[in-house]
Amino acid sequence: MRISELVERTGVPLATLKFYLREGLLPAGEATSATRAEYGGAHVRRISVIRALTETVGLSVQKAREVLALIDRPEDDLFTTLGRAIAALPPDVTPVATQEYPRARAVLEKLGQVYDPGFAAVAQLEQALAAAESAGIPLDDARLAVYGPHIRAIAEFDVASIPREAAAAIEYAVLGTAVHEPVLIALRRLAHQDVAARRLRQAGAGPRASKRPPARGGSSGRSRPKRT
Repeated sequence: MRISELVERTGVPLATLKFYLREGLLPAGEATSATRAEYGGAHVRRISVIRALTETVGLSVQKAREVLALIDRPEDDLFTTLGRAIAALPPDVTPVATQEYPRARAVLEKLGQVYDPGFAAVAQLEQALAAAESAGIPLDDARLAVYGPHIRAIAEFDVASIPREAAAAIEYAVLGTAVHEPVLIALRRLAHQDVAARRLRQAGAGPRASKRPPARGGSSGRSRPKRT
């Protein structure tokens, strides 16, 4: 298809597609003449990935280019490649492999999980735990005991669903992580709403019921017979 058809298929303006091409996010089409090139289904898919990374996830062009480069040229060690791709996602925290993250390490050890200070999420966890402490609501053992197994179950499902092919695996992991995290947050808040509504409304039912005025004719609610 010509680039004009690519605009129609994707809904992306021509100027934006040219920007993607210029920045190296979108591969060039197959040249058919000095001024014309042909594009295919792979370009349509690539544009959807670019839009997901830059618009939905909110990555900068530079970060999006890093992720796309890993998709195009994955390293032999898929585990390391996935780690680098996930590290490009927000929040933007640069981990230091030689630095200690005591809060994160303590939590991961309690959960029986690997502690790798070079993995970006470790530094992210350290910042989040410190913020929770500052707010006066630290992550205590009781909360961790509940959170840990459920989060682990989500991770088990996610990793089991990763495609075997390297490029598809990186794309799936990055986009799946980025677009599903807001879903998890929203579901948690809605669960809070549901549980609170059930508990608080039940707790408030008694006092409200006791404030009802007694029915006329006595506390039994039956009316007295009229005297003749």
